[in-house]
Amino acid sequence: MTSQQLPPGLIGARTRRKEDPRLLTGRAQFVDDVVLPGMLEAAVLRSPHPHARISSIDISAALTVPGVFAVLTGHEVRDACATPQPVVWRMIPDQRMTDQYALAVDKVRYVGQPVAVVAATDRYVAEDALGHIEVEYEVLDPVVTLDDALAADAPLLYEDWPDNVSCRQTIPKGDAATAFAEADVVVTETLTYGRQMGAPLETRGAVMSWDPFTDHLECWMSTQSPNLTRDLLGEVLGLPVDHIRVRTPHVGGGFGNKFDFYAEEVLAALLSKRTGRPVKIIEDRLESFVANAHSREQRIEVSVAAKADGTITGMRGTVWAVLGGQLATVGIGPCWLSMALMAGPYDIPNVEATVVGVVTNRSPYGSYRGWGQPKANFAHERIIEKLAHELGLPANDVRRRNLIPADKFPYPSQVFYYDSGNYADCLDMAENAVAERGWRKRCDAASNEGRALGVGYSFHIEISALGPSKIMNQAGLQHSSFDEEVVRIDSAGGVTVRTGLSAMGQGIETALAQVAAHTLGVPLDSVTVLHGDTQTNPFTGYGTGASRGAALGGGALLRASTRLRDKVLRIAGHVLEASPDDLEIADGVISVKGAPGGPSITMRDIGDAAYRRLDGKLPDGEDPTLEERDVLDPDNVAFSYGTTAVLVEVDRETGRVDVLDYLLVHDCGTVINPMIVDGQLHGGATQGIGGALYEEIVYSPEGQPLTTTFMDYLIPTATEIPRFETLHMTTTADHIPGGFKGMGEAGTIGAASAITAAIEDALPDLTLHLARLPVSPPRLLDAIDVATASKENS
Repeated sequence: MTSQQLPPGLIGARTRRKEDPRLLTGRAQFVDDVVLPGMLEAAVLRSPHPHARISSIDISAALTVPGVFAVLTGHEVRDACATPQPVVWRMIPDQRMTDQYALAVDKVRYVGQPVAVVAATDRYVAEDALGHIEVEYEVLDPVVTLDDALAADAPLLYEDWPDNVSCRQTIPKGDAATAFAEADVVVTETLTYGRQMGAPLETRGAVMSWDPFTDHLECWMSTQSPNLTRDLLGEVLGLPVDHIRVRTPHVGGGFGNKFDFYAEEVLAALLSKRTGRPVKIIEDRLESFVANAHSREQRIEVSVAAKADGTITGMRGTVWAVLGGQLATVGIGPCWLSMALMAGPYDIPNVEATVVGVVTNRSPYGSYRGWGQPKANFAHERIIEKLAHELGLPANDVRRRNLIPADKFPYPSQVFYYDSGNYADCLDMAENAVAERGWRKRCDAASNEGRALGVGYSFHIEISALGPSKIMNQAGLQHSSFDEEVVRIDSAGGVTVRTGLSAMGQGIETALAQVAAHTLGVPLDSVTVLHGDTQTNPFTGYGTGASRGAALGGGALLRASTRLRDKVLRIAGHVLEASPDDLEIADGVISVKGAPGGPSITMRDIGDAAYRRLDGKLPDGEDPTLEERDVLDPDNVAFSYGTTAVLVEVDRETGRVDVLDYLLVHDCGTVINPMIVDGQLHGGATQGIGGALYEEIVYSPEGQPLTTTFMDYLIPTATEIPRFETLHMTTTADHIPGGFKGMGEAGTIGAASAITAAIEDALPDLTLHLARLPVSPPRLLDAIDVATASKENS
């Protein structure tokens, strides 16, 4: 079933979100709200050095602190664990793995790496006890930057490796060598994407309760992927998964950070086992800057071969991944995706892309909204802009000439099949919208006043609906990626949806409720969505990430609800003595089509017939109860896409950039709730603005993090955020029930490319080449100085 077959109703309606009353009135429960009898609290001792051997650890004084129940060190954790910390994405078979445990055993490799952990009556006592732990370190030379790590005489993070390169892979398509040899023009660029992190309002946390009598582990966790987390806990702790129950309360923002599996979760479980009491561990904001997953940082070398008319015939690129001191849960995954999607939305017949993963003495590199896609977008959009400048053509003309045409879908890229799209129309819609809104006239008027305004564009694609499981396994995922949903009508006609997805502010409760209500023909308020418990809710393979929740969860629920609707109509037909094909359901009432005021039956009556008073109401051969389940493991991923256009103002004297207006033309297939979609796009764009202009994790040459508070790590506030506008197109994913595609990461992907293009456009008298993010005021002033000097010397 595709979106063209969906009748009008709640799908596509701009309904209010069901979860908001709880969130806005403070009635939602988060992990720090969980309080259990006898619960202890834990604190982690972290390494102050980026690179050092642990000579000795003395915990004896800490154990004497009143209120301390347990102290663990690395050797104890290693002995208690069945495996090291897991890496679930292993797409490069011969990658060197780091195989680290939840606490450092013999060596630390980044500032903030856990070294010891304390459980005490409260966090204050636990923190005090940390000061009584004596650790002797043999400090080693740090490997801080990519160039440091690649130097011939670089210190080795892992002495059994020949160098600091964890992995290398090249994936070709066509014959890039011939394309470059025969090109009319070749353009090359080296780009640097700064190191960033997600900053959820709620930091990470867990409450673990290990029952010493049954050997069962009860977990309350702030995670995006409860089933995956349960399975990984089982692997690491050597505990059968039927002994582990993970409950996920409301998640106060995830952004990919809370997809990853962290050391603190293992430590809290081990402390609970050691003490026989529940243990809570909550990350504070200072810890989050070194313990939370870092992301984004890459050096990208990209070249294109083209004809004189702008047709791109070949592309080469190398993604240098600046990994941390150990591999995070997703391994090389985000950086590999940057390589795999480097050609983006363009029909380039010959591509040769490489990824090189390099370990450094920085925090581990993990998930953040968009994964590798913002960096891939920065590569292909920056090189498009440079090629257009080289040829003296408008950048959008070069884009239009190379965008994949609609009649070429499904389109084979290096790695993926793009399912559907109408890219040229999307770009046209954005250009027309910008013209209608008079942005160029505003630029001209500002120029007459001595101000500098500019317009920039970017075109993005977004991989969504992550699956299918077998193909993902072949690609290196050590887990499944299907989604299972259950829908039930009770004896009073109420509808309950059970899902394994996590609610983290994105509106998944409302989206799933709309799908169920729309399909079953019941009021939205009659649908309850239950989530966040691996014991009572179905299995969702990958969790809530990769823009898959609405697409796979919604698609599975649509199929299950359709079958349940068919059963409702069969029962109603038996009671009303009518053919099910002649019946319709509206607002929870089943009646004969085209016969207003005729005989009817309510959903409550159907529930009574299926559960209580079956005689004479339930057709022969029809089983009692009203429940259906569905598992969606799609044949392919689904690609959303869109055009970003921004209007910026540049202050030549200070280097400040203000984003004045922001337009997104977007296609995510069938839109379930336009308000939620727009909110997701705008939220992602806000994070994209942060990455383009403000946010960067900075290390000193000695390997010390210099950005450890929001005074140093600048995130955009309401005063930096422009007015957003979204226009929608619809190209359905016909292999996904309902035609749904995901869009949760789209806003982050094209923001930086559009903003840098707009900055260059604002200064047409200078030949600016912005190749490093974020474009901070000092960096922009330096670029202006270089361009001014070049102009004067030409």
